[in-house]
This record gives sequence, structure tokens and C-alpha cells, in this order.
Amino acid sequence: MLPGPGFSDLADREVGIWGFGVEGRATLRALTRAGVTPRIIADDSPREGESVATPSALSELLRCAVVIKSPGISRYRPEVALLESEGVLVTSALALWMAHHDLSRLIAVTGTKGKSTTTSLITFLLHAVGEEASLAGNIGTAPYDPDFVDDGRWIVLEVSSFQATDLRRCPRYVALTALGSDHLDWHGDLETYRRDKLSFLDWSDPHLSVLSADPTLDSLAVSGDVIRLDEPGAALHELARLLGLVGEHNVRNLDLAVEVVSRATGLSRSTLLDQAYEHQGEFTPLPGRLSVVHRAQGHVYVDDGLATSALPTVAALDVFPGPVALICGGFDRGVDYQPLADALARRPLTHLITTGPAGRRLGELARSLGVSVLDATDLAEAVHLAREVIAQGTILFSPAAPSFDAYDNWAQRSADFTRLARAATPRS
Repeated sequence: MLPGPGFSDLADREVGIWGFGVEGRATLRALTRAGVTPRIIADDSPREGESVATPSALSELLRCAVVIKSPGISRYRPEVALLESEGVLVTSALALWMAHHDLSRLIAVTGTKGKSTTTSLITFLLHAVGEEASLAGNIGTAPYDPDFVDDGRWIVLEVSSFQATDLRRCPRYVALTALGSDHLDWHGDLETYRRDKLSFLDWSDPHLSVLSADPTLDSLAVSGDVIRLDEPGAALHELARLLGLVGEHNVRNLDLAVEVVSRATGLSRSTLLDQAYEHQGEFTPLPGRLSVVHRAQGHVYVDDGLATSALPTVAALDVFPGPVALICGGFDRGVDYQPLADALARRPLTHLITTGPAGRRLGELARSLGVSVLDATDLAEAVHLAREVIAQGTILFSPAAPSFDAYDNWAQRSADFTRLARAATPRS
């Protein structure tokens, strides 16, 4: 099957942008560079030049030959089916960019957890051995944005399940971190989520997939050439410590990054490790990923705010063996919380404080298993309850849910947690 059109093929076609967030604005800049003036249809909060996705706005989309939808708009919405039944091509900006791009120096990173950390580690390792490389996708600048530097360097692309579904080509190298349950409100069910997440691996472009040692990948069938990693050894654990990476899952992410860069550059793993040790000071762990933000009165406050599904929160719990007050919850997108409830039930000295609709659902599951659960009306009350429920130990903010019930984005929510944590009196 042909990969479909690229941006350069759209000059004489009627094009619509559906959704006008960060990706939509980058798409508009790319289309403007290609000489295309699109219709702009937003799903909410219309700005000048936009219209809301009402029936009248849908009629605007039906006038288009190509509709470029935001990744946040589910491919399974009835409007998408209607557009396609009328012969409208519904695609994404990333698919348009990849259609005619040289994929030989493109590394994709996907998985339910650890994508951003692994993307950052791969880029760090490439820089450490003198290679030019840029972050792109969910982390960094969209690769189709005219501001993105695309000069033949390595591009390390974080790919979400939303984005993977629309792709019609596969990058030369793919790093797979882990596979759990997420975004079921978008995909509909777990089987569809996992199928969509890996769908771009089925395209015919030559590619190598490297799978981490995460147990969720043990029995996963993947098309194309595949390398499966074993549990990392002592050298990787020491390097992870020096890089400020916390948790066994992050050691696996580091091992995955080393293997992918070794395969991509032809350099040995030992050479990469030597260079990583030499350049360790150039790597900064990403915020919102098991970051210690405050210590006070016997409590250690840890921000893991980018844990927006159950799997990364389960991994976070494994990092802290002592007393833990876990703050969870937010917008409920229907993920399976049973594995997280089971993990809480297995842990001694652990209390769950819930917020938002997702927290309430998790709390019901956890209570049925005998877990200590407290419900908070908001994050401020949750932090207060966490301080009360454990005299000392870790107050872990790992929400296992998105922020959209109360915040604009994860960063705003993590900043609020950090502010609330630092309001505690510092330990003298």
C-alpha cells in the first residue's frame, strides 16, 4: 500500500485542520509553507478563524478532500467514519510528514510508559558520541513544524498510540518500552489500544524493533526484525544512578536506549557506556518523573505527575519500599486499574489518597482488597491527608490519570503539587 500524500501534494486540494492545539498550529505553519490555506475547525474554545465542531462545522469538513485531525480526536468518532464514507482522506500531520521523509535516520519510541525518558536518553547518547540529533513528537518540536531543524541529523520521535494509528510508514528503528492499558476512552477497549499502538510496525518499510526487558513485553508478537533485551546488569544500574534515574523501569529504559543507539550507529555498547560516563553531567532527568521536590518533617515528596496510566504508577511504587502515601486520580478515561489496586494490596504500610473521577474508581477497587483509602476533594486536601496518614515516609504523587478534570495539563498539576509540598515546614 502506498504511504499516502505528503504536505507537498496538497497544494491544489481543499484541506481542513480539525483541532487547533499545539499540533494544529504547527500543522498550519507547515501547510502555509506548502502554499495551502486550510479550513480550521476546532473542537472547543474557538479562536478567530475557527469554528466549533457542530453539525455546520462538520459540513465544512465534508467539503475538504483531506482532513488533518489532531491526535487527541479519536479515529473512532462517528464523524471520522462519516468523512471517510464520503471519500474524505482523514490523516495526521505526522503521517503527511513521514510520507516522503527519509526514514533511515529516524528512531521512534513508543510504549505505555517510559517514552519520554527513553527518547531523551537516546538523544543524549547520540550527542555523547558526537552525532547530531533532535527530539521530536510528543517531546520536543513537531518534526513537520517549519521551525524544526531537519538537516539530515538523527530524529528521535516519541510516538503515542493516538499518532501511531494514522501512520502509513515505519521508521528504521523502533524502541518499545512497555505495554499496558491506557487511553481506552480514545481507543474503545484494551485490545484496540494495543493493536493501534503497534500498528505502524506492520508497514513494509525495513525496520528493527528493540524491546526492553519489561515483563509486559515477554510474550508480545511483533512483526519485522526484533531484538528482545534481557534484564540489565550492574554497569547499567550504576550509570542510571549517575544520571539521576530512579527505579528498575528506568534502568530498563536506559538499556533500551543503549541498544538502539548501538544498532543505529554501529558502535559497541561498551563504547556507548564509556561515552555516557564521560558526558553524564550533560543529561538532566525530565521533570514529573519520580522527581524529589521537597523534604520536610520526615516526609519526602516525589512528583511523578507524568504517570497518567496505571503501569507507570505500579513501577513507581516498586521504587519506595518504606511507608508510602500515594496520591492518585484525575480525569477518568476508562483504563484498567485492577493491576494498580492489586499492587497496592500487596504492599504493607501504603495508603491511597484519591482525587477526581479516576481516583474514586481506583479507590473502590482498592477498598475491596483491604487497602487503606482516603478521598480528597482536590490536590490540596490530598497533600494534607497524605501528611496526616503517615508520620514519615514518601508522599508519592503518581496520579495514574490525566489532569483534565481540574488542570489544563500535567505540568500545571505537577507545579501545584510542588507548591503544596514546599509549603510544608523544612526539616531543621
